[in-house]
Amino acid sequence: MRHLLAALSALFALLAVPAIAQQPGTLIAAEPMPDTPPGTQAWRVQYWTTNGSGQRLAVTGVVAAPMEAIPPRPRRVIAWTHGAWGVAERCAPSLSPNFFAATAGIDAVRSGYVVVAPDYIGLASPTMHPFLVGPDTAQAVLDGVRAARAIPGAAAGSDFAVWGESQGGHAALWTATAARAYAPDLNLIATAAAAPPTDLAANLREASDKNARALLLSFALHSWSTLYGFSMDGIANRANQGIINRLAQNNCVSLNAKPKLGTILGLLTVARATRNKDIARIEPFGSFARANSVDAARVPGPLLIAQSSKDTIVAPSVTRKFAKAVCRRGTGIRWIEMTGDHGSSAKDSAQETIGWITSRFDGNPAPNDCRRV
Repeated sequence: MRHLLAALSALFALLAVPAIAQQPGTLIAAEPMPDTPPGTQAWRVQYWTTNGSGQRLAVTGVVAAPMEAIPPRPRRVIAWTHGAWGVAERCAPSLSPNFFAATAGIDAVRSGYVVVAPDYIGLASPTMHPFLVGPDTAQAVLDGVRAARAIPGAAAGSDFAVWGESQGGHAALWTATAARAYAPDLNLIATAAAAPPTDLAANLREASDKNARALLLSFALHSWSTLYGFSMDGIANRANQGIINRLAQNNCVSLNAKPKLGTILGLLTVARATRNKDIARIEPFGSFARANSVDAARVPGPLLIAQSSKDTIVAPSVTRKFAKAVCRRGTGIRWIEMTGDHGSSAKDSAQETIGWITSRFDGNPAPNDCRRV
């Protein structure tokens, strides 16, 4: 709560900042963080970004770097794009006391990388979080990489890779798609996505864990209806719309926490109410889901995708279909198949992913697993 109040106070103070100082990617503040992992220094940061409508917004995140002397050359950067923590303001990863333990991307600091971990828009900042909204999220990630370069102790360079899990896999793919046009001052080296939602309607429809599907659908419906005024009348009655909104407003994702009885009952109600509803067929949600799905033709290589064959939240068949579409476009893929659960997708593939990213920075040819996808 202390960090949230401090962030809000700082954001209100920023209203008087001249527009020239609000350019996307400009660092606002970098507060050193205590109790970092051994060999790691980190800062809780605020910086400017823009959403898909061009509105300037102050957002937050974490930048972590090796606890070493500043090297003669800028450090390599990995933008870590987090999975679903929720859509409420307090659900921001940077506000969590478990940030370092829960963030697989921090492992890359031990390999010499600067890790930039944006909260995205609306987490730890006073606006609705655009859940699974591709352009908004990609711009917040790219501006986070820009802002990290203004921290002298981080020594972050302009060459970066992006790596994310679950919602963050979607964010990583969108960041790669947007990088050249939105941030030509940065140089994207590689993209890695673990268990990424790619076809949003199919992912929300085909996840076999009905409770997780109900929660993620609640996040999406609440976020999109709040931001864009979409009516939920075609999806649920007014009483169930209230349950959808309360689930989104009152729940942050915690893989190890036991849900409250009210949450369990709410999920059961939403699952039952939306059992036969496909947002792909319900406007305006269908068009919006298609617009924010990942276009296989636009994702540049080199690309790594890690997916568990037993994932109950991001359907393996949907991810594999996307990977095959990328391959048909002539972009090679490093494909990692696992058997763990959804929540461990990035950790289960972390060592191999970091090694693959390092090989791309080193200029080695990227392997191509398209024949076995």
